[in-house]
Amino acid sequence: MDILNAIIQGIVQGLTEFLPVSSSGHLSITQHITGMQEDNLFFSVMLHIGTLAAVIAVYFKKIGKLLKAFGLMVKDIFTGKFKWSKMDEERNMVMMLIIGLVPLFLLFLPIPGTDMKIKDLADMFSKSGYFVIVGISLLVTSLLLLFGDLKNRHTTKTYLSKKGKNADKNQAGRKKYTVLDAIAVGLTQCCAAVFPGVSRSGSTLVASEMRGINKQAALDYSFLLGTPAIIAAALLEGKDALFPEDGQAVTIEFLPVLVGVIFSAVVGFLAIKLFKWLLKTDRMYIFIIYTGIVGIAVLVISIIELSNGVNFFTNQPLVF
Repeated sequence: MDILNAIIQGIVQGLTEFLPVSSSGHLSITQHITGMQEDNLFFSVMLHIGTLAAVIAVYFKKIGKLLKAFGLMVKDIFTGKFKWSKMDEERNMVMMLIIGLVPLFLLFLPIPGTDMKIKDLADMFSKSGYFVIVGISLLVTSLLLLFGDLKNRHTTKTYLSKKGKNADKNQAGRKKYTVLDAIAVGLTQCCAAVFPGVSRSGSTLVASEMRGINKQAALDYSFLLGTPAIIAAALLEGKDALFPEDGQAVTIEFLPVLVGVIFSAVVGFLAIKLFKWLLKTDRMYIFIIYTGIVGIAVLVISIIELSNGVNFFTNQPLVF
């Protein structure tokens, strides 16, 4: 892999991982257009490590407080001093993050009548014959973001009617999560993991907003919830990358990998900051329009492909 390719992939990963446009959907589109499948699993894993570094850099203090709260909470549980009703803000967030992650285990459930697990559907839907799924999923993302934006505007309007027009509209909505909130967001993240084109960050943000959560608190929860998922995916895929089933030696090009990681981390950091600013200034319509246009384009192309039986760009037979 050359340096330029590593830079491009690092930038794309950093942008699409955090902005509500779906990294998996854009990966499927790129592979569909070029006819090339991602064959460097180790490089892909390292790009995820780069985006993980971006999250940690943005939420360094918050993550530190949550880890401390988790340690003290575990101590209280084993000493019999833990009380649910006495949890402070950090402990409540830790518990809600744990609850929000539980639905991800549903992805490992087997699909009756097949040798597949639910999580395997994501790989299947990424094949060229299922390109229509990507288009539909991007349109779903656009609609979800629209619903979330409308709900947030309603929450803000209600808040200002109670507090007065001079009140800070960014304070509208609840900041503390409940068990039902965490379950709703967790199930949404689980569904987003299956369909390439459904944005994880966007859909989990919307799930929180629909529950009446403050928009900035919702975005913070979404990113923090994604951190353990990125770590788990990196560990699982990293094992497969370094120790493939065929036993072949893995060739690692350190310079392109390092460059890709740096770019994914830096761009990811900037993407998080950009997302937070766009949400704060009510500019989510940018992503609503973008995912809608791309979704329609992909849907039209996929319908043409299904009628012809070949890839629109490479003229290769569709793979199901």
